[in-house]
Amino acid sequence: MNKNRLEAFSDGVLAIIITIMVLEFKVPDDTTFEAVIKLSHKFLSYILSFIYVGIYWNNHHHLMHTVKKVNGKILWANLHLLFWLSLIPFTTAWIGEHHFNSFPMMLYGLVLLMNAIAYFILQKVILIDHGKDSILAKAIGKDYKGKLSVVLYLIAVIATKYSVEISGAIYILVALIWLIPDKRIERTFNEKE
Repeated sequence: MNKNRLEAFSDGVLAIIITIMVLEFKVPDDTTFEAVIKLSHKFLSYILSFIYVGIYWNNHHHLMHTVKKVNGKILWANLHLLFWLSLIPFTTAWIGEHHFNSFPMMLYGLVLLMNAIAYFILQKVILIDHGKDSILAKAIGKDYKGKLSVVLYLIAVIATKYSVEISGAIYILVALIWLIPDKRIERTFNEKE
């Protein structure tokens, strides 16, 4: 089965996710600087989530470059990832609306954790289908970056009980770890040429 429909559908869903997030912004009733400052929590949560969605879009794009064909398992694993990504606008709006309160921050972290697990599952399903000698297998190696992200999300979720600042800092740290596009797949393609 061709991968083009999977890529097009995924790109469309990610574009809708970003659109939903930005539509959460309501224009202030007032025309003052203070009115804009009141939106700062929403704006900060939007920036972080936009970066996360961008990271997933970028890495998904690279991941799909390694795929030669798709099957039902890959399609379902991809839908699983898109499901968790689709919850980002809800948790983003919630943490922004409630000024990074503990429970919304914990749920935000759980959604980020589930996104990381879903991405890992998608990678694993592709690896099983394409084999140990595939471009993807060579590119990701032991995937320390992915495993570290899951551990940091778990720590951040637990930390929300004690300090939302610490959990927020960890969410930002994980985003920074992934902000620079993962070059492992690009390097593997370049080495092959």
